[in-house]
Amino acid sequence: MFKKILVANRGEIACRVIKTASKMGIATVAIYSDADVNSLHVKLADESIRIGPASVNKSYISIEKVIEAVKLSGADAVHPGYGFLSENPIFAKKLETLGVVFIGPPANAIKLMGDKITSKKIAQESGVSTVPGYMDLIKNAEHAVSISNEIGYPVMIKASAGGGGKGMRISENDKETREGFQSAKSEAESSFGDGRLFIEKFISQPRHIEIQVLADAHGNCVYLGERECSIQRRNQKVIEEAPSPFLNKMTRKKMGNQACELARSVGYTSAGTVEFIVDKEKNFYFLEMNTRLQVEHPVTELITGIDLVEQMIQIASGAVLSLEQKDITLNGWAVESRLYAEDPYRNFLPSVGRLSRYRPPEEISGKELTVRNDTGVYEGGEISIFYDPMIAKLCTWSPTRNASIIAMRDALDGFEIEGVEHNIPFLSAVMGHQKFIDGNITTAFIEEEYPEGFKGVNFSESDLKQLAAGAVAMFYKSEVRRSQISGQVSNSLKPIGSDWCVSLQGSEFFVSIDALIDSAVITYKTGEIYQISTDWKPGFKKATVYVDKDYFICKVTEITGGFCFKLRGADLKIYVRSPNHAKLASRMLKKKAKDLSKSLICPMPGLLINLSVSVGDTVEEGQALCTVEAMKMENILRSETKGVIKKINANMGDNLAVDYVILEFE
Repeated sequence: MFKKILVANRGEIACRVIKTASKMGIATVAIYSDADVNSLHVKLADESIRIGPASVNKSYISIEKVIEAVKLSGADAVHPGYGFLSENPIFAKKLETLGVVFIGPPANAIKLMGDKITSKKIAQESGVSTVPGYMDLIKNAEHAVSISNEIGYPVMIKASAGGGGKGMRISENDKETREGFQSAKSEAESSFGDGRLFIEKFISQPRHIEIQVLADAHGNCVYLGERECSIQRRNQKVIEEAPSPFLNKMTRKKMGNQACELARSVGYTSAGTVEFIVDKEKNFYFLEMNTRLQVEHPVTELITGIDLVEQMIQIASGAVLSLEQKDITLNGWAVESRLYAEDPYRNFLPSVGRLSRYRPPEEISGKELTVRNDTGVYEGGEISIFYDPMIAKLCTWSPTRNASIIAMRDALDGFEIEGVEHNIPFLSAVMGHQKFIDGNITTAFIEEEYPEGFKGVNFSESDLKQLAAGAVAMFYKSEVRRSQISGQVSNSLKPIGSDWCVSLQGSEFFVSIDALIDSAVITYKTGEIYQISTDWKPGFKKATVYVDKDYFICKVTEITGGFCFKLRGADLKIYVRSPNHAKLASRMLKKKAKDLSKSLICPMPGLLINLSVSVGDTVEEGQALCTVEAMKMENILRSETKGVIKKINANMGDNLAVDYVILEFE
C-alpha cells in the first residue's frame, strides 16, 4: 500500500480524498496556489506545497508545477480528484515515468475515453447505443453551420476535451451556431487548453442518467447502479440522486453491462462513469465517459456503502477488486445538492467574497437518516473569482425517496451562509416542486419550470398562515425580552398587546396571541387556531418552529418591526405590528426602484473580454453587446431592447464589479 499520496486538486474534492487516505493510514500532501494558502484542504493535509499564483494555468493545471511538487514531496502516488489534470493522459504518463502511481485509469484509457470524439467512435464499435452526430473536427463556424443543417436542429456544440458544462452550447438555428461555435471554442481553450469541438443531435427532453463502474487491472469490472442527473442548468448538474426514479431493473442491467463492456474494451481500471441520455421510452444513448471520480459520487456511496476513493486507492495499488456484481445492492435513496456561490435571482450569475457565516447542518449517520456535507470552505474563508464557485455538496440518505427529499429540504433550510450570494433558495424550491417530488423530470426541467428565471417561491395562504403564526410567537418573545427592566432581579413585565397584524408576501392577517414561556396559541380573526412552539430566542440566526403537528426550519434575521425568514425557496420579510401601526404603515409612500432600462449593468464581478459595440451604434433586441468572464465561464450580455449606444464606461480587460454600468443607451 502507498505511504504518501499527493492530492493534485483543491477545494471539497481534495478534502474528500484526504479524509479517506487518512482513514487508511496514508500520509497526504496538499498543493495550493497563492489564492488557496489558507484553504481547508491545506489545513487537513499532513503537509502542503505551494505551486504558483492564482491562475490555474500557472498552478493547478501546470503539469510542470505539479510534477515538481510530487518530486519535492516524495509521494509514491497521486490522486487527481476531478477537473484540472484528472483526465490528462500526458500527466498520467509523466507520473508513470517517475515511478509514481496515478490513482486513476491508464494513460491510454484516459486518452481514448477522455476525448469525446474518440470515445463515441469506440462506443459505436463496441455496440453501445450512441447519439447521431459529427465526430470529426470542425474547421470553423461556417463548417459548424453546414454540419448542423445536415444533422438537423436542435444541435449540441461540445468541447471534445470538455466537462462540467464548459464549452457546451445548444443551438436552434444558424445564427446561434455561429455564436455558439466561437464562444464554446474560446471557453474550451480557456478551461482545457483544447479548442476542438464536435456537434451532435440534441435530443429534446431527455433524462441524464449515468452508470458508476469500478474496474481493476485483473479484468474485473462491476457497476454500482446509476445516478439521475437530470436537474441541470447550462449543462451543469445541480441536483443528483441515486438510484433513478425512472429506471427499472432490466434497463439498469442493460446500461450497466454496456458500461462495463465499454470499460473493458479500453483496458480501463479505477472508478469511472459512463453517461447516457435516456428518452421517455427508456431507450438510452451513450453520451461520454468520465475517466475520473465524479462530483456526485457521494450518492452512490450512500446507497451502496462503498467508499469509491478507497476502492480507487486499492485498485491503483494493484489489488484485486474485492467486489463481484452479485455483491452490489442498492439500499435506500440518496439526494445531492450542489451549493454554489451564485445569485439565483440574477440568472445564477457567480458571486465572490468572504464567508462571514458558514454553518452547515449537523452531519448525521443513522439507520433512518444520513446527512453528509462535503465541503472545502470554512467560516471566514473566501470564495475566489479564480475557481469554480462550488461551496459544498450537501447529501441526504433515507430508506425512501420521499424521506430523503424531506431531509434535504430541512437540511437546506437550516444551512446558514452569509457573505456571498448562494443558490440554496433555488435548491430548496426544487425539493418542494411537485414535478421533482413525483420524479417527473428531464434535463429541460429548469428551463421549463423557470422560463423567466428563478423569482422565489410564493406560498399558499395556508402556508402563509403557519409562517405568520410562528412569526407572531417569535415576535412576542422579543417583546417580552425588550420589556424586561435591565439589571433588575424582578421579572415583572411591561404590558404587551395580544392583538397583532402580520404582513408577508402581499398578505395581511389579524391575529391574537395567548402566550406562555415556550409556547403560544395563535388565533386568527377568521377562526383558525394554531399551537406554536419554537427553539428560537432573540439573537438566534436559525429557528425550528412547530405548528400543531407540522414544522418548518428557517434562517432568521431580525429587522425593524419583524423578521426576514429564508426557507423553502422564499426570502420573506414579515412585519408584525399592532393594528394601529399597521394602519399607519399602509399609508407610507413606497420607494420607487431606480430606472435602469437605459443601462447595461454588469450582473456579476468578472473580466470584460469582449466589447461588440461602439458609441453611436444602433442595436437590436437580443443583440450581443459584450462578454464578461467569471469563474471560468463566459457570459454574453445582450440588449433587452432596440436602441442607440450613448456611452461606454468600460474597456476590454477591465475587471468589473457587480452592478457596474458598462454602457448607456440614448
